[in-house]
Amino acid sequence: MDAETQRRIEEVVVEVLESSDMTTMTEYKVRKAAAERLGLDLSFPDRKRFVRGIVESFLVSKKDESPQQQQEQEPQEEEEEEEEDAKKGNRREKEYDDEGDLILCRLSTKRRVTLQEFRGKTLVSIREYYMKDGKELPSSKGISLTADQWEAFRKAVPAIEEAITKMQESD
Repeated sequence: MDAETQRRIEEVVVEVLESSDMTTMTEYKVRKAAAERLGLDLSFPDRKRFVRGIVESFLVSKKDESPQQQQEQEPQEEEEEEEEDAKKGNRREKEYDDEGDLILCRLSTKRRVTLQEFRGKTLVSIREYYMKDGKELPSSKGISLTADQWEAFRKAVPAIEEAITKMQESD
């Protein structure tokens, strides 16, 4: 995440916190409100950690809140996230790799599709992985697509499927 994005996120999160009722506010609600204002997905692990750090710093700076109240907010946040996922129909648990990238699907034991943030851009990456020192690492074999490129590819899928069907019929 670049410095400008971090600055914007921090600014908006602090604004949300300052204008909130801290007796009912949770980290999840702060992150959700900030995401809506920024037009950014803040549910990625690195962004969640970043927002959590801002929230914790804010809470520490508030002298009128006890540590017990801060701890009581965490279970409520987890419950809200689970409820939100259930509403969306996301029954399977999200899986992340060692770099914090969301694994969208595994195409084989060595290939996967991930969603990642790189230089401030969200990328869909279809890549081969290899094992080194017990960790799965991305190889140079693969492609990363910007959101616009992914959209163009997605729109072309029906034509690609049709071409595959025609080729298979002619075999």
